[in-house]
Amino acid sequence: MEFKLILTLDGEIIKEYPVGDESISIGRKHGNDIQLNDLTVSGRHSLFTSIPNQAFVEDLGSTNGTLVNGNHIKKTTLKHGDVIQVGHHQFTFLTEGKNQTNHEPTMFIKAEMDETQIVLPEWESREESIKGQPLAGLRTLNGPLARTVMELRKPFNTVGFQGRKMALLSRGLDGYTISEIRNNQSRRGRDRPLLNGEKIGPTPVELQSSDVINISGFEVEFYYIH
Repeated sequence: MEFKLILTLDGEIIKEYPVGDESISIGRKHGNDIQLNDLTVSGRHSLFTSIPNQAFVEDLGSTNGTLVNGNHIKKTTLKHGDVIQVGHHQFTFLTEGKNQTNHEPTMFIKAEMDETQIVLPEWESREESIKGQPLAGLRTLNGPLARTVMELRKPFNTVGFQGRKMALLSRGLDGYTISEIRNNQSRRGRDRPLLNGEKIGPTPVELQSSDVINISGFEVEFYYIH
């Protein structure tokens, strides 16, 4: 049986790695099989190993730990679809034959930095004011990257489909809100973002824990990180 790791950052796929007979080390220092330029990643952070029909991930005593499906682990067996968190990066573990051949992300979630499309004059002041406020995240519920999670640390984050921004998630002193991003492209009804099955507009709506956001059939759950 063959295994693969799909490396993602902020919901965007970076690279695919086959997991063979050789172990794969992950860390920030040179000499690792996968080197991550991420200050939250330790010099030697995690180790992937495999034997026939089984694969494992082990934390190498890292500062911030290795998480599998949101839980800290020391060493554990991996199953198809497991999501491994290493710093800000994520690896989705796939077994050959079960994964889709095309890993191009259909939905993306990322911090909004493009002020040419969305004017965000309060970025710096809000980023300073939200320090210490409750942190939330999004958990993917379906699709090839189901169970992938992303922390919403930035003041503004966008959710989109096939490269098109469709909704803006704003973080403030009173929590998080979501609003639709309107553009000039024609929309089918299913292209409108939904919150718990209801269409949202440009007016910000407060998000509650367990709210489900639907973007063209792909769903993410909003939750507070305790």
